[in-house]
Amino acid sequence: MTKVRTNVYLDKHLKDQAKDFFKQYGLSLSDGLNLLLKKTLNKRKLDLDTEIEPILPEEPDYKIAKNAYENYKKHPEDYVSFEEINWD
Repeated sequence: MTKVRTNVYLDKHLKDQAKDFFKQYGLSLSDGLNLLLKKTLNKRKLDLDTEIEPILPEEPDYKIAKNAYENYKKHPEDYVSFEEINWD
C-alpha cells in the first residue's frame, strides 16, 4: 500500500468538527475519511448512513481507548491502518 498526500479544500469549521468527531473514536481525520471512502467503494454506492458510537469519558471503555490511542501515537509501527484491513 502506498500512501499519498492529497490537498482537499474543506470548510474550516467542518474540518474542525470532523477532526473532533473522529478523535472520539481514536481516529485521525485521515483515518476517518479513508474509512468512509473505503466503505463507499466497497458498497459501490454512496451510503452515508454509518453509525459509530462514541466512547464517552464516563464509560469503562474510555480509558482503554485512550491508552490505545496514546500507545499508537508513540509506536504507530505496531498498528495496522484501516487501509490494510480486509473489510469483506
